[in-house]
Amino acid sequence: MFVLLEVMAISLIVSNNSQQGSAFFNSSNKLSGSVFLTQSNVVDYFSLSSVNKSLMDKNAELLTELEALRKPADSVFIPLDSALFAGIRFKGAKVINNSLRLLQNHLTINKGSNHGVKSGMGVINEQGVVGRVKSVSRNFSTIISLLHTEILVSSKIKSNDVFGSTKWDGLDPQKAKLMYVPRHVVAAIGDQVVTSGYNSIFPEGIPIGTIIEVKPGKDTNYLDITIKLDTDFSKISYVYLVESFQQPELDSLHQTTGITNE
Repeated sequence: MFVLLEVMAISLIVSNNSQQGSAFFNSSNKLSGSVFLTQSNVVDYFSLSSVNKSLMDKNAELLTELEALRKPADSVFIPLDSALFAGIRFKGAKVINNSLRLLQNHLTINKGSNHGVKSGMGVINEQGVVGRVKSVSRNFSTIISLLHTEILVSSKIKSNDVFGSTKWDGLDPQKAKLMYVPRHVVAAIGDQVVTSGYNSIFPEGIPIGTIIEVKPGKDTNYLDITIKLDTDFSKISYVYLVESFQQPELDSLHQTTGITNE
């Protein structure tokens, strides 16, 4: 009864006195605003997963459009000739498992054959090369990480277009080796290493790393080049799968001729 009477008294004061009423409503608005802001933040937090998925799908769509618009340096643009397009599409996926401490590291993603994922697809993220799809089930896929001592990625030094192969030596997860670069080549610290585009797994120009050390190799024909990887494998959350429409044809051709495709 006391509480009820107090509420009625406060209501009468607020209703019949403009100064007290204004102060009350200002305080009420501030309180309700804080409550609604907190509620909005909580709702937004639990909706981050769907927001991230939408952003990932949109990024994959934009990457596909960008790749279609890109043309080789020695070509001309012919608007009606769709055969000049790279024939590459990107698919987004979330990483649900990742290893760093092994010599042969793998990742697992939440997309599989039901989503169009196929063995052999290249895998990248917003930083650069991540790896290549190894095995596919209906709803999940495993990826051979770039931090795997048996994977080679066809690469080139961006400043001079000299190509080689990037391979992890199993030591530092932030560094790898650029192999098979002839000794006469001028390779400078700070030069960027990107994918060469010599296969259908990765399009040309995807970042791999930056040269941090150059010295004569044990094989006198080649340099010993160390690069710092652009991709931080300890923080991978989302990746993009590279679907090349030319890959099956190239794989069949290489298999027939006995060529190993990196």
